[in-house]
Amino acid sequence: MRTISLVPSVTETLSAWGHPPIACTRFCERPDIEHVGGTKDPDVVRIVELRPDLVIVDEEENRREDYDALVGHGVDVFVLHVQSLHEVDQSMTDLADRVGARWTRLDLGEPRPTRARAFIPIWRRPWMALGTPTYGASLLAHLGIANVFDSGERYLEIELADVVSRGADVVLAPSEPYPFTKRQLPELEKIAPTLFVDGQDLFWWGSRTRDALSRLAESLATLP
Repeated sequence: MRTISLVPSVTETLSAWGHPPIACTRFCERPDIEHVGGTKDPDVVRIVELRPDLVIVDEEENRREDYDALVGHGVDVFVLHVQSLHEVDQSMTDLADRVGARWTRLDLGEPRPTRARAFIPIWRRPWMALGTPTYGASLLAHLGIANVFDSGERYLEIELADVVSRGADVVLAPSEPYPFTKRQLPELEKIAPTLFVDGQDLFWWGSRTRDALSRLAESLATLP
């Protein structure tokens, strides 16, 4: 099947299944595959020219207007929407069925008791925080880390001064979408001790999820 993926985690998953897409976005970290724009600005004309059997998008990562444009050109578009760790199995099973692959269900086990409350910044200038319901927050909750922004709003613009009052035990600073590094450490440690984590492990669902849980659990084990 000729697929095009407009979702980085889907590109990774399709490749892991042995069904790499014929094209993907420039954010998919696959220089060996043709790029057809970004997640928010795909080249619809080029996608149509490639005559894919299926284009895969995500309700959150991609724009409705691009979905409408592709459908308007007669392209078969498969939409995913993963907001929770517990939605991964069904979403990946559905995707595997469409592309002729096989998904082995996750063995999540019981969630760990809450051991810390975290602030998870995702952008700077303006400062933004990961909220709920989101895949990243649910993954952390399964590992025993509660989100101080458990408000029903998925992505929040915030002021760092306001975060202090929420009493975070730790700041989990991911490597993406904003590439947090030790340069931001003086600002972040005013809130709480800071641990840098792999943003892809935190936000890319699919074939990565199983190992990401283990890697993040190992990183979080260093918390006091």
